Amino acid sequence: MLLTITNTKSPASDLGYLLHKNPARWQSFELAFGKAHVFYPEVSPDRCTAALLLDVDPVGLVRNRRGPGGESGTLDQYVNDRPYVASSFLSVAIARVLGSALAGTSKDRPELAEQALPLQAKIAVLPCRGGEGFLRRLFEPLGYEVIATHHALDEKVPEWGEGPYYTVRLRAAVRLQDLLTHLYVLVPVLDAEKHYWVGEDEVEKLLRHGEGWLATHPEKEAIVFRYLKRFGRLAREALARLSDEDNPDPDSVEEERSRGETVFEETLKLNDQRIGAVMAVLKNSGAKRILDLGCGEGKILKALLESPAFEEIVGMDVSYRSLERAQDRLRLDSLSPLRRARIKLIQGSLIYRDQRLAGYDAAIVVEVVEHLDPPRLAAFERVLFEQAKPKLVILTTPNFEYNVRFETLPAGQFRHQDHRFEWTRAQFEQWARSISGRFKYSVSFLPVGPQDPKVGAPTQMGVFTL
Repeated sequence: MLLTITNTKSPASDLGYLLHKNPARWQSFELAFGKAHVFYPEVSPDRCTAALLLDVDPVGLVRNRRGPGGESGTLDQYVNDRPYVASSFLSVAIARVLGSALAGTSKDRPELAEQALPLQAKIAVLPCRGGEGFLRRLFEPLGYEVIATHHALDEKVPEWGEGPYYTVRLRAAVRLQDLLTHLYVLVPVLDAEKHYWVGEDEVEKLLRHGEGWLATHPEKEAIVFRYLKRFGRLAREALARLSDEDNPDPDSVEEERSRGETVFEETLKLNDQRIGAVMAVLKNSGAKRILDLGCGEGKILKALLESPAFEEIVGMDVSYRSLERAQDRLRLDSLSPLRRARIKLIQGSLIYRDQRLAGYDAAIVVEVVEHLDPPRLAAFERVLFEQAKPKLVILTTPNFEYNVRFETLPAGQFRHQDHRFEWTRAQFEQWARSISGRFKYSVSFLPVGPQDPKVGAPTQMGVFTL
């Protein structure tokens, strides 16, 4: 497979500084799947072309394959299109051979790395699942002029028709780093296969290389699902984290949330009843080290601090302003050294893995989950139940069925405008039992607040225990 990149800004040979490859030399690099060669077929003051040629060893691929089917001996393991078409092999080669350029660094000409250059990239040959239309929908929103030449499967057998293969030319005034980043992500999206196992680290790679452009790309969902080989759980996590880039200011969201949620519930003193129910479960459990996730302004933290049963208390919230208010509510600056040592406030998000959350006896998540966009739930679930993995999780959320008992709440509406959903009792129990099955927790359910014989209690609580 062959990738060429051409610079037409004089002196065009500056491309060598960006690629960290001397235009006067042919260079070869050993890779796990074969060899990569870098050379310059064209060098002049006005035009310079660098070529990345991959020599993939199909026999070596089969011999080094791990897992089921690695030694099945079928012919298609040796005779296929892998040595000839652009695929995830090209992405790996870009990262390994052109890593400095992909990172946007240039030791000798750092200012050059930040310049948009008139660049042309040619890929021969690129398999395009979804055809030329999808190819254009990927690259044109990024500012590229796309020229695609469709190839027949076999020119000598025209009745076979055209295949999924194209020679693709991309033109744009763009930084070299951006061009390589777009190729790194989008070439595997257009191909049907990835030659390596797709795991957790692939989410991190995608988000790192997609920073600044993927979150707003009109084909974001298709890119994510194809890049991650349609692993639904990984794709949902990636989409949830990408959506965070378009979030409004978390401080203003938190203020609105705190203000609005008391409107319908204050007559029931529901917040006090939630705190009482949470404290009762915690004290009965014997937990000593407690996480309050989405702690807000610290109402539950204050109750936890007043009880000597809890030796270590950590409150986490995405809003720095809320944490400042929690600090004022708790009067941390005036606490005795002994009490002050028991509590800590940290800023963080419930959809990002965080080593600080590991190893606690219990975590409480009170009236928080309904503020998460549904695509973020998968990331939240893994952060809490798989990575932090406390022995006890207490989670509360509104019971949507009870909303009909709030006379001033229009029918069918949620209790607060920032709520992304509100579950019925059956929906909440279905979700909680799926958590229980996937992460090996047992779960029980408790009503919080006055129970109505028809619609239940206003708040529902799930208690998850390892």
